[in-house]
Amino acid sequence: MDNLFIIIPAFIFTIALLVAIHEFGHFWVARKLNVKVLRFSIGFGAPLFRFHGKKDNTEFVVASIPLGGYVKMLDEREGDVAADEIHRAFNRQSVYKRFAIVFAGPLVNFVFAVFAFWLMFVIGVQGIKPVMGELDPSSIAWQSGLRSGDQIVSVDGEKTPTISLVYEQLLMAFLDRKSALLKLSDQRNITMDFGQMDQDIEPSRLHDVVGLALKLPPRKTIIGEVTPDSPAAIAGVQTGDQIVSIDGKSIVHWKDLVNAVIHRPDETVSVIVLRDGQQQILSVTIGSAQEKKQIIGRIGVLPESITLPESMFSMYQYSLFAAIPKGIEKTWDLSVLTLKMLGRMVVGQASLKNISGPITIAEVAGRSAKMGIEHFLRFLAIVSLSLGVINLLPVPMLDGGHLLFYLVEIVKGSPVSDMVQEIGLKIGVTLLVMLMSIALYNDFSRLLN
Repeated sequence: MDNLFIIIPAFIFTIALLVAIHEFGHFWVARKLNVKVLRFSIGFGAPLFRFHGKKDNTEFVVASIPLGGYVKMLDEREGDVAADEIHRAFNRQSVYKRFAIVFAGPLVNFVFAVFAFWLMFVIGVQGIKPVMGELDPSSIAWQSGLRSGDQIVSVDGEKTPTISLVYEQLLMAFLDRKSALLKLSDQRNITMDFGQMDQDIEPSRLHDVVGLALKLPPRKTIIGEVTPDSPAAIAGVQTGDQIVSIDGKSIVHWKDLVNAVIHRPDETVSVIVLRDGQQQILSVTIGSAQEKKQIIGRIGVLPESITLPESMFSMYQYSLFAAIPKGIEKTWDLSVLTLKMLGRMVVGQASLKNISGPITIAEVAGRSAKMGIEHFLRFLAIVSLSLGVINLLPVPMLDGGHLLFYLVEIVKGSPVSDMVQEIGLKIGVTLLVMLMSIALYNDFSRLLN
C-alpha cells in the first residue's frame, strides 16, 4: 500500500509533464506563426481546473483523465470563423506552417529527452560494476571467453562502467545480429557473436541468452516477502524466516533454495525454518508454473533485500558542457533502438508482449522515483523520446499521419482529398484501439503473474 503513495503521484507527474511538453510544442509554434489557439488541455474529460489567458482568451485546462492532451486551434472545419480572423485559422495556413506546428510536438519531446539525459549525466549515475561471477558454461558469455572475475570496461568502443550500459550496447548488436567487441580490465578483447543466432529469439530474452552473471555476495535464505495464497503462505512460511533445509538437505544460499524448488513442481517437501531462534518443521506442497516452455516449481517467496558494498558500485558523470553531446548521443541511440524494436514487432521477430501500457508505466515510474532523481530522469527521458518516435510514425490520428498528408500535399501541390483523410482516420483509430488493447492486456497479464 505504501508503494501506491509513490506510484500514483509519480505516474500522474510523468504523464502530465510529458503531455504538457508535447502539447506546448504545438502551442508555442502556433502562437509564433500567428495561429489562434482556442484551448490548451492537459488530459481529457471533465475539467478539474481552468483559466483564460490574456492573449486570444485561450482556455487552459487540466482535465480528469491524465492520459493525453490536445491543443485546439481556430479552424473553419470545426466551426464558424469570424471574417476578421480567417487569416489566423489553422486550415488557412500554408502547408509549411501546418507542418511546422504539427512537427513541433514530437520535436520538443526529443529536446526534453536530451535535457533530461544531460541533467542525469551532470548529477551522475551510479550502477553495479560489470564484474563477472559464476558463469554457465553453456552461455554465450562463457563460450565467448568471459570468466569469473572478468570486468567489462567497454563494448564496441563505448565505455561501460555499469552493467546496464553493457546490456544497452549488447542489445544494439543483438538486434542487428552482429558481433560485439568487449574489452576487459586486463586488456583482453573478446568477441560476442550474435550473427548466427536464430532471428526468432526475443530481445526480452537477452539477459538469459547472453548469460552474464554478476559477482554478488552470497544471498542468505532469509525470506523478505511471501506472496499471499502461495504454497509458502499456505504452509505457514513468514517474512523473516530463514530456510535451513529442505528434505534434510542443507540450504545455505538463496540459489540452493531455488535449485531445490524449481526441479520439484507439485511435490510435497519438509522444510525446516529458523524463526525467532527456534527451528520449525513445515510441510510445503511446491506449486508449478510454466517458464520457457518448461514446468518449474515455485513456492512464492522473495529473498530479503541486501545492501551491496560500495566497492561493487561505479559512478559516472560529466561536466556541464561534456554532458551535452552525451545527452544528444543517448537520445539518438535509444530512438534508433526504439525504431528497431518496433520494426522487429511489425515483421514478427519480436513479441507484442514488449508493448507496455499505463499500468506498467506507473509501476516503473514509482520504482525509478524511489531509486533516486537520476533514475527518474532517465525514465522521463526514455518515455519522452518514445512518445516522440511513436508520434512520428505515419499513422493517421498521430502527428506522423498528418505530416505524411502534408508531404503528399507538398509533392502534388494540393491537399489530400477529404475521402482519403477520412479513410486514413478510420484506419488510424482502429490501429490505436488495437495498440491500446494489446498494451492493457500485457499490463494485466504482468500484474496477474
